[in-house]
Amino acid sequence: MDLSFIQITMLALIQGITEFLPISSSAHLILPSLLLDWPDQGLTFDVSVHLGTLFAVLFYFRRDAIVLIHAWMMQITKGEVTANSKLAWIVIIATIPGAIAGYIGNDFVEAYARSGMVLATTIALFAVLLWYSDRVGKRSNSFQDLTWKHGLIIGLAQVLALIPGTSRSGITMTAALFCQYSRQASAKISFLLAIPIIFGSFLLRAIDLVNSGSAIDQLLPISYGMLIAGCIAFLCIHYFMEFIERVGFLPFVIYRIGLASLILMLTVIL
Repeated sequence: MDLSFIQITMLALIQGITEFLPISSSAHLILPSLLLDWPDQGLTFDVSVHLGTLFAVLFYFRRDAIVLIHAWMMQITKGEVTANSKLAWIVIIATIPGAIAGYIGNDFVEAYARSGMVLATTIALFAVLLWYSDRVGKRSNSFQDLTWKHGLIIGLAQVLALIPGTSRSGITMTAALFCQYSRQASAKISFLLAIPIIFGSFLLRAIDLVNSGSAIDQLLPISYGMLIAGCIAFLCIHYFMEFIERVGFLPFVIYRIGLASLILMLTVIL
């Protein structure tokens, strides 16, 4: 990991703050390289922060995760079909489009879609969609009302998160709001869908890291980055759930427009 202690700290903080907020973690992680000419964070950093954010969302929604996993296992082993087992299947099915798109298209996106112009455009475009969905959505459905149709719609929307600047959490919340889910339900759906996606991403990166033979040598920076990203991500989830219920998504929309303007300006100047 060619990063200093300060760089690891700052990047882990950025990842922890932005992973679950609808503001695009990829856009924020590219800013240090644009502004400070920092090196690419590398595979080790990716592994550590993904594991940290995975622990954060699992711990925050541990009760929901346990209930859904238990219901799913009971249906698999004993054939007991319940409302929770159906919800578990919907969450699983909804992650498949994003997982397939990520596996197939990740290399293409890394090579051709990480320009400042792409980032600025997607950040602004999907900010407007988030604002509109929050404005027109009736917010009448709860998480327990999640249907196969809506799960598939939200899952397909998650495919768009492959484009840098879109924000995985932002696009899934936008789709859920369009499907008439409440703000908290939309966030909850987004976060639960994040669990298998983040786990899959972590697993692929961890395999590459182990194959590279540098995992043991870099155990300390991995653990440190994981701890920082995980703690910050947990706090962000907690306060975000309260914030959107009282205020809504408009502050995040305004922030994204400002961020898009900044990236566009830096792209033109640099």
